[in-house]
Amino acid sequence: MHWLPVFLTVQDLFGAPQRILTTVQRPLGYQTADRHLVSVWYTQNIRRTFQFAPSAPHHCSIPSRVVFMETSEPTVLSPGGEKRACPEEELAHPIKRPRIQGKEGKNGGSGSQLSLDLEENDREEDEEKELVEGVEEEEGDGETFADMMKHGLTEQDVGILKFVSDHEGFSGILKERYSDFVVHEINKDGKVVWLNDLTIPAEEQEVPQTESEEVQVLTEEQKKQLEELQLFKNKEASMLIEVMEDTKERRTQLHKAVKTMFPGLETKTEERDGRKFIVAYHAAGKTALAAPRKHSWPKSRGSFCHCVLYKENKDTMDAINVLSKFLRVRPNVFSYMGTKDKRAITVQEIAVLRISAERIAHLNKCLINFKLGNFSYKKHPLKLGELQGNHFTVVIRNISGTDEQVLQAMTSLRDTGFINYYGMQRFGTTAVPTYQVGRAILQNNWTEVMDLILKPRPGAEKGYLVRCREEWARSQDPEEALKKLPVKRCVEGQLLRGLAKYGKKNIVTAFGLIPRNNRLMYIHSYQSYVWNTMVSRRVQDFGLKAVKGDLMLRGGTAHVLSEEEAVKHTIHDVVMPLPGFDVIYPTHHIGQAYKDMLASNDLDINNMRHKIRDYSLAGAYRRILIRPRDVSWEVIHYDDPRIPLVHTDVEKLEGKPPPVFPKEGKYRALRMEFSLPSSTYATMAIREVLKMDTSIKNQTQLNTTWLN
Repeated sequence: MHWLPVFLTVQDLFGAPQRILTTVQRPLGYQTADRHLVSVWYTQNIRRTFQFAPSAPHHCSIPSRVVFMETSEPTVLSPGGEKRACPEEELAHPIKRPRIQGKEGKNGGSGSQLSLDLEENDREEDEEKELVEGVEEEEGDGETFADMMKHGLTEQDVGILKFVSDHEGFSGILKERYSDFVVHEINKDGKVVWLNDLTIPAEEQEVPQTESEEVQVLTEEQKKQLEELQLFKNKEASMLIEVMEDTKERRTQLHKAVKTMFPGLETKTEERDGRKFIVAYHAAGKTALAAPRKHSWPKSRGSFCHCVLYKENKDTMDAINVLSKFLRVRPNVFSYMGTKDKRAITVQEIAVLRISAERIAHLNKCLINFKLGNFSYKKHPLKLGELQGNHFTVVIRNISGTDEQVLQAMTSLRDTGFINYYGMQRFGTTAVPTYQVGRAILQNNWTEVMDLILKPRPGAEKGYLVRCREEWARSQDPEEALKKLPVKRCVEGQLLRGLAKYGKKNIVTAFGLIPRNNRLMYIHSYQSYVWNTMVSRRVQDFGLKAVKGDLMLRGGTAHVLSEEEAVKHTIHDVVMPLPGFDVIYPTHHIGQAYKDMLASNDLDINNMRHKIRDYSLAGAYRRILIRPRDVSWEVIHYDDPRIPLVHTDVEKLEGKPPPVFPKEGKYRALRMEFSLPSSTYATMAIREVLKMDTSIKNQTQLNTTWLN
């Protein structure tokens, strides 16, 4: 076998070809007189095989219908026993590799995540995206994703050790399709958020007459052409509207009419052959982020348009960025109560400042894998953390457990619950876990902080990041290392820019260029690591009952249980502290274990205040066990692994019937539903059911064994 560079034409979701330079493996043993076989790696772990004619050996068209698995190639067995990839769910950008770095728990996890620094320059972001899309990702010596993930973290590495129930575990595939994981937000009133109404509020009819007249300046034919342009059905890059009555007022009416009715389109005035034209075209890059036009806003209407956002296979910040570009506003006019998973179907509330429901609803015509509805106007935005939790619908495919095993597992989850561990998302996926950086920050060891973030490490990372780390290790020159990074907004890029600006002797100042949420993520990760470890020790030593010396909350204040009180309470009342200067610790030997663990990390549990205020830890309390609400489940049979097994909100709106399952089928799946409070990880509930390690490292090894 050998590798050769070719140009591949990838059809994206809009049908527009994207030519990309990539590397294709041509197995010579499969070559025939009239065709070649080509294996195309979409990511480090996703591969598809295609055929192309020898008459055009360096150009071929390949589809983008590929499922992105989180841990391994999504392969199923065909009737003949041959392994093949599932060619179903489409992706908007198949040439981009999924992010490998672990994110904060979006499936109900708490709120410190890698998020966009909205204060940064928008133009710089667009330039970086163009650079990344032009970067050729090198495959190196062909090391597989499974090989790279040998260096990743396991649950044991982050203190996740114990289970609640004694049922026998079983295997299954989680998130084989992103539609197998559906999340509905639970708002601050305790109601599950559903998308079930796409109509515009009645008060929308109160739009001033002048605005209605502006819309009427377009003919039906022009509206049809503009809609085709908006939906990418028009092969032309723009559309011309001749200004028959050439006055400034008339031109203004046309500009406003196009932008009001067709979000995502921008306009400009041009003169051609002595005639004036309004040119409509797609907004992009810095133009799309320009300040929006002023529209009259009724005084009686609340300033914020609240609506429900339904999204598929896109995280919340990416979704907000897409919406902001089509509406021609900055992302900071949006507010929401929590971030949600990318690889999932999620439904949540958002609020937009002074953008009408009509403008937002127009996006339903031109956006794929998005839907917005349930509009209302209110006087206030949404705030992070206001949600009460999330309702999950999870499908675990190809389960091995018997009906009896499933019954025992789900009954235990419903009646007893699961240990409220911080999930693997909290700690990253590379050989350098985020909690180690957090520990170095708390130790005030800034040289180690710099080294841990920038040093080379084994595992799965993007090629340009690997080259940046190698350059840093070789030269220790931040400017040279920065040259290897097309993306400067990542944590490594922000730190290197700080070092280049302030020098390697001012690491604290340089580190401060990283957005605050990202910096705090590290120390929160260390707190989570300590909490997980101590809870495992507590469950091992005392089991699942309240004992003397445990802590419980009374009106938000921690109280130490006496022996008499312990008898009256259960493990569900017991909390454990995240280390900090404003918490107390259990008075039994687990309290001493906290002190010993921090002392082994050169930290004083009695002095958790840092000389830099941001890094001073107040601490908090977290329940040991969580018992989900609204638990239900069923075992379903299916024959086609490509069919969806959940009836989504959009399918219900479109009047599509729910999936029908045969009584017998090739495969069995467990479909379960449950509700969890905020800051709780659904993956830890699923772990309790399956009795399986949920780390990417372990899941990759399991899938590799299964594939072989």
